[in-house]
Formats: sequence, C-alpha cells, structure tokens
Amino acid sequence: MPAAMNPCDFAPDYIRAIAPYQPGKPIAELAREMGLNEADIVKLASNENPLGISPKARAAIAAAIDELALYPDGNGFELKSAIARKLGVALDQIVLGNGSNDVLELVARAFLAPATSAVYSQHAFAVYPLATQATGARGIEVPALDFGHDLAAMRAAIREDTRVVFIANPNNPTGTLLEADALYAFLHAVPRQVVVVLDEAYGEFLDADRQAPAVAWLAEFPNLVLTRTFSKAYGLAGLRVGFALAQADLAGMLNRVRQPFNVNSLALCAAAAALNDTAFIAESKRVNDAGMAQLTQGVQAMGLDFIPSFGNFVCVKVGSVESQAKRENPAASVFQALLKRGVIVRPVGNYGMPDYLRVSIGLPEQNARFLAALGEILNATPRPA
Repeated sequence: MPAAMNPCDFAPDYIRAIAPYQPGKPIAELAREMGLNEADIVKLASNENPLGISPKARAAIAAAIDELALYPDGNGFELKSAIARKLGVALDQIVLGNGSNDVLELVARAFLAPATSAVYSQHAFAVYPLATQATGARGIEVPALDFGHDLAAMRAAIREDTRVVFIANPNNPTGTLLEADALYAFLHAVPRQVVVVLDEAYGEFLDADRQAPAVAWLAEFPNLVLTRTFSKAYGLAGLRVGFALAQADLAGMLNRVRQPFNVNSLALCAAAAALNDTAFIAESKRVNDAGMAQLTQGVQAMGLDFIPSFGNFVCVKVGSVESQAKRENPAASVFQALLKRGVIVRPVGNYGMPDYLRVSIGLPEQNARFLAALGEILNATPRPA
C-alpha cells in the first residue's frame, strides 16, 4: 500500500502560504485567559462603534425575527433601494457583501488570477494582500509615503499584467487621508483595464469638506469600484454587511462570483434602517471627534507621537528608533501589559509598524481607562534616552 497522502499537500502553494487574518482579541477570550471579569474589560481594538447600533436598526431587527425560517432576499432589493435613494445610483450598480471584506474579495475573484498582479500600499488594509494571494496573483506592495498612499509610486508600479489597485481612504490602520484632487488625477492616469478599488470604510467620520465626491466619479470611470461598510459608523459589525458601487457591467462581474444569500435577513433590514438614521450617524461622529481629541491630547501629554488620523482610531508610537534597530517589537510588550489591565488595543507589527499600537476611539470613560493604563505601563518601563 502506498503511504497515505495528506490532501493539504495538494493545495496550491499560494494558498498554503497564506497567513490567516488575525482579528482583534474578543472580550470573552481575554476574560478566560486572564481570569478577568468581562464587564471590567475595555475593547478598543476593532474600530467598532462604542455607541452600539442605531435605534432604527434595533427596531428593524426586532420586527424581522419571525422571518428567520425563510431565506433572505438574495437580491437585497430593500437595502439596494435604500442605498440607491441615498446615493443617487441605480440598483444594478450595487453589489451587497457579507461586510466590505466580502466585496473586496469579490473584486479579487472576478479580476485576478495567476500571472496577474494587484497593487496596494505598504501599511494598508491586510485584506488586500490576502485577497490577492488567494487568487494566485502577485501582490505589488508600494512603499508608503508618510504612512499613507504614494499615488505617484503606485501609478508607476502598475505593470502590463496589473488588474487591480486597492486604495483605502481614510487608510486603515494608519488613518491617513488622500485629497480628492489627488485621487481624481490618479484615476485619470490609471489605464482603463485596471480596476481601482476605493475603500471608503471610514468615510462617515470625515467632515463634509473632506469627503471626496467619489460616487459622482462612477459615471466617468468605468474601472472604479467604491466599497463601503455598515460595520463602523453604523455600528453593525456583528451582522457583517457592506456594499460596492460600480458601473453596471463591472458590478455584474462581481455578482457573478457572489455567493447566493451572502447577506442575512437581519443584516439586510438593519442596514436599510440604519442608512437613514442621520441622527445616530451625527452623534457617532460627534463622539468620535471628541474622543479623538481626548486620546491624542492624552498621549501627547505623555510625550508620545501619533499618526494624525481621519478614521475612528489612532496609531500611537510606544517604541523607539533604537528598538527598531535591535529588531525588537516594543509595542507587543505594551500590548500585553495593557491586556493584563483589561484593555484591548491592536498591535500593528504585522503591518510593518512594530513601534505602534492602533487604538479605536471609545466612549470618554473608555478612552480615559486606556490613557490611565498606558500611563502606568510607561511609568513602570524604562524609556530609551
């Protein structure tokens, strides 16, 4: 008898090489590991809305509970209609996803394959290289400019086999923002056969004068895809619902690889209700603006640097040039010390930023808890001269 073979050995090399995405540590997991009370833990790791969900979304969920024995609307008509009314697009320009991660992967599945490439920035969202690698395509990472996208370098990196460019604006995890004029010029410069994905997951946290008129650009650029999510400002991270906008033929390509019923019934009705809860979104932005000021002023008072952010999070530098030279990961030790104090943030060493922690904006008391814990840790830790 031949020796037994492991089916995993026959998976494509590019699949076996994938390092799975690591989400923020859940509260329940930390409670188990550290023997802490869940109620005493503060989670500022996953850019969630500290206000919870909108009252309108909550009411919609309650009204839909009795329909859970039925399959959801596979076309998402009601949610698509709400999006179309709000943004002024046609129904056939909308692609719904199980979170915006899903629609990002739909782009990769529809347009990438072995012997093609995708371009994205250093320090950009980890799903871009993961989605690219899962198709067997080559990822081209362009060095960042001041922790953000270097659009000139990204344009120069596009090759004949490039099919997709990913851009996050504001960027996650660094929070940097590209100006609308620069984005518009970039779209003009990119070959039309290259799909440009503009990921606007954090757009609701921008002041109106900072928001790019990207929806209007769809009519001009047949290669543009906008992706948005209900997980951040709308507070529906647990329901997983996002969407993409594009010209109808491009959207149709994404729908060809979309799984049927990829958005569940509760997500569909909650998102449709939340979309028009303008009071909740306004309050979410107010809380975020105030919390951003509280956190950045607090870390500055400790003598720490941070990356100015336009999202609902901020990257704080807790290490040093000296520690980088020694190939240490100082933020990881601060992260662990925070966990012991019941505070969860996000280390970003996997983004090439070993000196930084990303901290989501919370409620005032949550922000204060983080600042107090960080102050204790830094006071107890010898600082480089």
